[in-house]
Amino acid sequence: MSKKLLIQQGKLINPANKTAGIFDILIQDNKIKEISNFIEPNETFEIIDARNKIVVPGFIDLHCHLREPGQEFKETVATGTMAAAAGGFTTVCAMPNTFPTIDSKPILESLTNLSKATGVIRVLPIAAATIKSEGKTLTEMFELVDAGAIGFSDDGKPIYDPFIMRQALNFSAQLKVPIINHCEVLELSKNGVMNESWVSTQLGLPGIPNSAEESMVSRDILLSKLTGGHIHIAHVSTSGSVNLIRQAKKEGVNITCEVTPHHLTLTDRIILNKDVSNQDFVISNDSYDTRAKVNPPLRTSSDVESLIEALNDGTIDMIATDHAPHSDVDKICTFSEAAFGISNIETAFSSIYQLVLNNQISLTKLIESLTIGPAKILGPQYGNLDQGNLADITIIDLNEQWKVNPAEFLSKGKNSPIDGSILTSKVVKTIYQGKIVI
Repeated sequence: MSKKLLIQQGKLINPANKTAGIFDILIQDNKIKEISNFIEPNETFEIIDARNKIVVPGFIDLHCHLREPGQEFKETVATGTMAAAAGGFTTVCAMPNTFPTIDSKPILESLTNLSKATGVIRVLPIAAATIKSEGKTLTEMFELVDAGAIGFSDDGKPIYDPFIMRQALNFSAQLKVPIINHCEVLELSKNGVMNESWVSTQLGLPGIPNSAEESMVSRDILLSKLTGGHIHIAHVSTSGSVNLIRQAKKEGVNITCEVTPHHLTLTDRIILNKDVSNQDFVISNDSYDTRAKVNPPLRTSSDVESLIEALNDGTIDMIATDHAPHSDVDKICTFSEAAFGISNIETAFSSIYQLVLNNQISLTKLIESLTIGPAKILGPQYGNLDQGNLADITIIDLNEQWKVNPAEFLSKGKNSPIDGSILTSKVVKTIYQGKIVI
């Protein structure tokens, strides 16, 4: 007989069925056996005291980078999934920009097998939309979906050719999976390295205008409208993009989108931060912080306000981390030479919870955005703590304060511009399929 796990007297928040209250949760055989106001324990139960804590569905990340195969010095499935679990995630969707690219059934199946062998949580693969993500020839989409792909993306490379995107969306309409696009018109971004603003002017760095993103968002909306395919806009960053998406949804376009923790909480001004060095990580130029270099770039406060408003009104469907771990060498260099990306999967919930404390979003909205939001794409079996479902559970102490120290990250990537920040709220336990992982 398997060991039973009893979570006692935590505040259960389950947006899928609008449950919110103090409950006991009994777990057996990897599933939720019972949810009740009180469950009598016995000697066969392992007890978790969840008093003064919240108990929520395990978080889902639709967009992260595990780097394996090919860049194991930056991250592996093992380290990436442990880092994700530390952040409260029980499901992550791995982007295909590995070496080799996840663009065929054998490579995808290899990642799936590796994830089962070394991952501590669920890993769902996203396949490349085009061969080698070169934007020229579509992958074998039907075969890849049969092998387990939950969507298609060329990730940091936009699906540039509108005819290729039209074909991809035609297949999307048949396969019922999203085409996930990084929207960037390269002729407008022109090798820019940060947001085009007074900050980029002051630093003398080439900027990326909002229109570089918005032009392709507009194109993809029109192509989705034409084909009926599901377009998912990755890491939305501008007010113009959310206005376009809001109007498209009103018109019934098959479109969803995500926002990252850093685009919700940081602006391009953080790049000017001079007090960013410590004994573990030395920035090469004290006039900018390369750890804040991301693509799309951090924008202005007015863009951040628009993103928060769009999350609140449902225009933005979910929060996804775009966790992008890098080696120190990738960031200890000039801003132009530095790699794009932040390691944020371990700080995601806590960083956004500061918006809850500031009354900018509700706690329920935050949890929805990390659970039933992405579950709309992956399926109703995820992000829901109903009786009989798999026991993927996150327990959080909303009152615990902690200092962000990337040296202590479980991820190999230590590239965090919020290094040294004091955050309120911390994931204290992550349970995957009934087993305590963190």
